[in-house]
Amino acid sequence: MLLCAQYVLPITSEPIHNGAVLVRDGAIRDVGDAAMLKLRYPDEEVSDFGQAAILPGFVDLHTHLENAVMRGIVHDVPYATWIMTMRELSAKMDVADWYDSAILGGLESLSSGITTVADITTSGASCTAMQKLGMRGVVYREVGAMDRRRVGFAMHQAENDIAHWQEEVDSDRLAVGLAPSSLFTCNPEIFRKVAQLASKENLPVALRLAGDREECDFVRYGSSPFSVHSMDTTRCYVEVPPWLPTGTTPVNYVLNWGAFESDNVMMVHGVYVDDHDVAKLKEYDVSVASCPRINAQLGMGVAPLAEFLNNGLRVGLGTDSPAATDSTDMISEMHIGMLIQRAVNPRSFMKSSTMLEMATIGGARALRMDDKVGSLEVGKLADVIAVDLSGSHQTPATDPVSAVVNACNGSDVLMTMVGGNVLYEKSSWHVGVEVARSIARVIEIRSKLR
Repeated sequence: MLLCAQYVLPITSEPIHNGAVLVRDGAIRDVGDAAMLKLRYPDEEVSDFGQAAILPGFVDLHTHLENAVMRGIVHDVPYATWIMTMRELSAKMDVADWYDSAILGGLESLSSGITTVADITTSGASCTAMQKLGMRGVVYREVGAMDRRRVGFAMHQAENDIAHWQEEVDSDRLAVGLAPSSLFTCNPEIFRKVAQLASKENLPVALRLAGDREECDFVRYGSSPFSVHSMDTTRCYVEVPPWLPTGTTPVNYVLNWGAFESDNVMMVHGVYVDDHDVAKLKEYDVSVASCPRINAQLGMGVAPLAEFLNNGLRVGLGTDSPAATDSTDMISEMHIGMLIQRAVNPRSFMKSSTMLEMATIGGARALRMDDKVGSLEVGKLADVIAVDLSGSHQTPATDPVSAVVNACNGSDVLMTMVGGNVLYEKSSWHVGVEVARSIARVIEIRSKLR
């Protein structure tokens, strides 16, 4: 199949005007001028998207697909209030609810051009949903325990789940990893155990770290809205004292407990870091998933993206929980993230091309999947999307990269392909689930969350 459009954006090379991408057997076989490729492959079926851009699918480094049904319920509150409210809402959901919510999250990801997802889950709903939807990505099994006596049991459960999930998924598309819970819900021994298991089983690790001021205060001073005093009613089993102030940064804290000792670790957020932290992240080759929209929405702060990039870290973007951002839209993530960086750090002017790279090849590098996805190169897997540039809000599109980042949004995505399979075309899906049934279930679930 020849995919043709006004622009082809390979990411690792210059945009191609009136370009085309040849897809065969699930992989990219050629990229170049559309007229030349039509002559070279006269028998190929042609899909012409007209005034559009063809580019690699977006890589979402951090999300919670199973939270999609909770969007729009909690607004205008800071992070600490939001996360506690989410826990209350979560208690109202059962296994089937989580699955249908994850299906909704996956459908919205595909419709906004996201082909690879790094998801953190305890229930495993997103693992099943991504498998059925044909998506690519990494599913991290969340594990945590504040009481040292429960660490072993928590790790045993996580290890069993990982083995089960690995049997369930297509290993060519989906990998399974580990993700320690938030610092304020974890005994530090969890970080050591996670690193040991990850090293033993060659598992990727995702660490939500240094994301907000409350977490930093909890680690450094032992006091914040996440203080153990607020946990007494639900965590009466916790040893006393359950937490002592460390006087250090979150990055340095988990470093002291061996959190970076495994080979494939990604830090999510990284808002509150100092120069020493960044140096250690580089030393241990820890990648970074930045989530600018949720950081702004919940008043968490702004990650120092320029410092990460200048120090050679592998950096990409994540959309995080749709329960906070209300949409799974990587284009909005790029646009808002770029504007925030320009506003707070004008001396290091963030370019549209840099944001697009982070949303594609940067995310692939962060997951160590850049040999397979993230750019339009011969031999890579055919994870390809088409984005409409014909709208009045995009015209004239003299610079296609700037047009995608500055003028488009998720609703402008015309087509999403994973491994050569078209999973989404404008307003329709080609996936292994009954979309109408899933939407009906979502309406039912939301009725009990209000």
